[in-house]
Amino acid sequence: MLIAMAALILWAGGYAVLCAVKPFAPCRRCSGLGAVERFGKPKMCPRCRGRKLRLRVGRRAHNAWRRTHQAGTR
Repeated sequence: MLIAMAALILWAGGYAVLCAVKPFAPCRRCSGLGAVERFGKPKMCPRCRGRKLRLRVGRRAHNAWRRTHQAGTR
């Protein structure tokens, strides 16, 4: 049990560092290409809108927490 908790804390810390250093990741839907094939034709990826990158979930959560904290401490 203790090893599992230590592994979880280590993973969460590593992910937090990754979100701080590299907040954007390749889009999962288009694999960072910016386009998907629909009905045999290439179209702009609807998830990333052709930008090829997406904001990581951890970074999105951090930004939301920061906005909420700033709004509450004005």
